[in-house]
Amino acid sequence: MLTYNSVTIPSFMYGTAWKKQATTGLVLQAVEAGFTAIDTANQLVHYDEARVGEALLELAKQGITRDKLFLQTKFTPVNGQDHRLPYDAHASITTQVQQSFESSLAHLHTDYLDSYVLHGPYSRRGLGADDWEVWAAIESLYDVGKTKMIGVSNVSADQLTLLCAKAKHKPMVVQNRCYAAFGWDKDVREICRTHGIIYQGFSLLTANSGIFAEPDLRALATKYQAGLAQLVFRFSQQIGMLPLTGTTNPQHMKEDLQCERFTLTPDELAVIETIGQ
Repeated sequence: MLTYNSVTIPSFMYGTAWKKQATTGLVLQAVEAGFTAIDTANQLVHYDEARVGEALLELAKQGITRDKLFLQTKFTPVNGQDHRLPYDAHASITTQVQQSFESSLAHLHTDYLDSYVLHGPYSRRGLGADDWEVWAAIESLYDVGKTKMIGVSNVSADQLTLLCAKAKHKPMVVQNRCYAAFGWDKDVREICRTHGIIYQGFSLLTANSGIFAEPDLRALATKYQAGLAQLVFRFSQQIGMLPLTGTTNPQHMKEDLQCERFTLTPDELAVIETIGQ
């Protein structure tokens, strides 16, 4: 468990991207397996936030109330949406954020979020006027207590450096796709470590399938009698990352959460940190 702004954050998170109609059932299975942190987004291209909300209603009936869960969702700019927008595309960015946020609260049947994340900057490099406007709108939600944490996803090291230097509130969470070939996003992780930002890594398995044949990785899996997925997730936790898994297999959900039953040595962490490069 992590604590940030008096918020308790589980050390593993269940991601709901690409689940579509299966979202509700999978969230229920994930919580049954032991997950208490759920990640989603108000973006129908890749997520179904309302179906996450349906699962939350069912969980409440089972006695697993809102306060027992960590909920994180995202504001997705127009360039990351299809025609099914959760806001008025002709409104100002500030209004779009407000409309999307209220829509998320309605979908999730809650009056606050634990974490609200910008799905990605508008700019490919640097930060432009739109980026600063969207971040200011997200900061305002934090200022009035509607979300306990704010963050950004799909962000580069240069963009994160700018945000930390010039924003009223620097990000508290960063969520990036994490590639072994690029040092597990080392540059961004270093900035997060310096500024006390929680780094969330996604696609840890799907983005790195090529490393699973590595003899060093297989030898460690044998040593700890662990699956390769467990090994990657435990490695990520030990280097200061909060991993996401999106598995649809109930057994794998349980196995993923069991990764904390062993601890890798500093030398073993160093081996995995440079694997595939």
